[in-house]
Order: sequence, then structure tokens, then C-alpha cells
Amino acid sequence: MSEESKNEQQIMVPLDDLDKVEDSDPNKLDALAMELATIQQSAKKVAIIGSRNLPITHQQIIEILSYALVIQGNTVITSGGSSGTNAATIRGAMKANPDKLRVILPQTIGQQPSDVQDQLIGVPNIIEHPDRSMMTLADASRICNREIIDECQQLICFLSHTSNTLHKAIQHAEDSHKVVTAFYLD
Repeated sequence: MSEESKNEQQIMVPLDDLDKVEDSDPNKLDALAMELATIQQSAKKVAIIGSRNLPITHQQIIEILSYALVIQGNTVITSGGSSGTNAATIRGAMKANPDKLRVILPQTIGQQPSDVQDQLIGVPNIIEHPDRSMMTLADASRICNREIIDECQQLICFLSHTSNTLHKAIQHAEDSHKVVTAFYLD
């Protein structure tokens, strides 16, 4: 044995702690294959949802992200909103290509605040839900988030650690085998 070999330390890496996909579970393999195919796709449907209460710098980052996703050929899906994540998403996608933006409202345009109604002028693809007009906005928004997630292949969510509604949306996306990216703002 050479002097160099004697001085080298061996490092043992335990393998039992690594995440494993069991060959006996075809559902996990199918889910991984679907996620890989989604990641490799050149154009996909990307949902962006998140907090309403964001500083302007975060809104600018979301707007740029939305713009870049649309420029790359993706369709961006979000909900209505006068401030925060949804508004920034709408602004960015509208600058890039309005036809690649899909806005799903929790209720109707008429039930939105006037500043939201103004922002939605010119958006060609708006889905309204008059059937939810008698619901509270919170309940209608939870259903809306699920609908948005069901339509997408990838979810990007901007939230705080205390946002139960958005945590539930992320869980729904993960349960539906969507590619999920969560940005925590706190």
C-alpha cells in the first residue's frame, strides 16, 4: 500500500436514508415519469397563485416571472386580484401575450372590486363562476384554487408559512402529481 493510500480516509454513506422508489409500486413510477415529462416539456400550463399582501419588489419579480413563462410559450393560469400575486401575474402575462393568459375567477367579474374589474379589461380568456355568487369569497377562492390546479401541469405558489389556504392548495397539487414550486415570503 502506498503512503498516499494509508492517509486517505474512507467515507461511508448510509443508503437506508435515501428516498427510494420501489419497483413494486407502479403508481410511484408512473407519477415520477409524468413529472419528468412535464419538466421536459417545452410549453406547459403553469398556475401562479399566492398571497395578496406582497411588497412591490416581490410583485415585480412575479410579473417578470409571468412574462418570461409566457415568452417561452407557456400558458399562465391565475385568479383575479387587485394586488399581490394574481395582479402581478396578470400584468406580466398581458405584456408578453394576452392569449397565453387564463384567468379563473372565484365568482363573477361584477363581484370583483372595481380595480380588479379594470385590470381584467382586455384579458381575452376569463372564466367566471356565477354559480358561486352566493358563497363567501373565502369558500369560492378555495374552490377556484383547486380548479386552477386541476388545469395546470405545474404550480408556482407565493405564500407565508401561516397561509393555511395556500398550504392546502399546495397539498392538492402534490396529491394530483403536479410539479410544485413554493416560495415562502417570510
